[in-house]
Amino acid sequence: MDITDIRRELAEKVKTIPPLGKKLKFKLDGQFIVIDGSSEENVLRDADEEANCTITMSIETYVKLQRKEINPMIATLTGKIKVKGDIGLAQKLKQLT
Repeated sequence: MDITDIRRELAEKVKTIPPLGKKLKFKLDGQFIVIDGSSEENVLRDADEEANCTITMSIETYVKLQRKEINPMIATLTGKIKVKGDIGLAQKLKQLT
């Protein structure tokens, strides 16, 4: 799985959940994906813009999380995932798995 696959998959998933109410940014191996949930629906963009929460990890870690091969809490504690900003927003990501 590469960043293109992840973007395509996320674009579908964000349509199925209520608007997040804020902006959430993923930084995956230096590439950016923003979920803008600040309006009527969640919109996905490929941009490095200001967000309420930024989650940084490798694509490999992202894939393992989606496959439930690693625990998000353990990955965060061991530094595989870094969260900056609104941690409550990051916790809403459970809806996307």
